[in-house]
Amino acid sequence: MAQLHDLRLRLLVQQESERIIDSLPEGLDLSVIQARCLCWLALLAEAHEDSANDAVADGDVDQAMVWFADSMRLRDVIQVVSSIEIPIPGASEEPEDDDGEAGCGDASSEAA
Repeated sequence: MAQLHDLRLRLLVQQESERIIDSLPEGLDLSVIQARCLCWLALLAEAHEDSANDAVADGDVDQAMVWFADSMRLRDVIQVVSSIEIPIPGASEEPEDDDGEAGCGDASSEAA
């Protein structure tokens, strides 16, 4: 069963890699790859948590602990991947304009 799971995971990663390459013919955009990785990792963590809950419902506490531990490892990986700072193409690191407006992502202008 574990081999089937590993094979399925490898196939999913390979398919996603092919989609990335097909969608970015000029080259790889690392910020897109990071975002897609985070989406996949979140889905895998959620699936592991669901499996842990199913195992608890079935009374298999040992298996539930294994699934839960795996989900926690995936959450740790999500934290590591999300902490990697990748510059977004086209974004400049110039200082603010003279009129005092900040660039994209200014929390104060979005909250207003």
